[in-house]
Amino acid sequence: MTDSPPPAAADAAVTEAAAEPRLVQIQAGPMANFVYVLADSATRRAWVVDPAWEPLGIVRIAEEQGYEVTGVLATHFHQDHIGGEIMGQYIPGVRELRAEFDLPMLIHEAEAERGAEIAGCPRDRVESFCDGDVLELGDLRVEVLHTPGHSPGSCCFLAGGHMLTADTLFVQGIGRVDLPHSDVDAMFHSLERLKTLPAEVAIYPGHDYGPESFSTIGRELQWNAYLRPGSLDQWRAMMGIF
Repeated sequence: MTDSPPPAAADAAVTEAAAEPRLVQIQAGPMANFVYVLADSATRRAWVVDPAWEPLGIVRIAEEQGYEVTGVLATHFHQDHIGGEIMGQYIPGVRELRAEFDLPMLIHEAEAERGAEIAGCPRDRVESFCDGDVLELGDLRVEVLHTPGHSPGSCCFLAGGHMLTADTLFVQGIGRVDLPHSDVDAMFHSLERLKTLPAEVAIYPGHDYGPESFSTIGRELQWNAYLRPGSLDQWRAMMGIF
């Protein structure tokens, strides 16, 4: 564990700065998912973000750091992020957490119903949000950026100078747009939105698919080929859509 920024390809990394969130980055599962503990340093309250594969271990890590886990924050409803059955494989996740802790799951309104079903979370314990909402975690304010494309309700979460970009923006890559419910054009518009953020914003992706485990908007503008198209026509040509 190190101070900000975390080392490349670290299995667990922590970043902290004045008036910034505390982040623990954990690699879990055969799909190289990144799971996060997002915490408020002042109140010691925390959310586990996309706690699939080893959900109880993630809570233990949070508790070892002295944080009280008060909820699950979901970036989107895919099983490798919140758990559930896919293609004959069962992935532990929210269901297993709820067997031990009565935690609510926070997820975008577009995926609240289906997300509850996939994750095995009672609907009355699902709290939905929408674009522009500011979620409060203790004294920490977390802004919701709805970034559809990979899935209808995919979101990024901005807290101070740190942003969890999930399967919207990877280090030198992006999430898949060839899945059921994906939308190639929506992904372009979501990436255009992220390109307008300050260059120094640190990004923490949903998978360890790049040369480093974290990046910044500025570095991605320089090195990420998917951020280069300047128009929807250019984007479609890049994605092989004519």
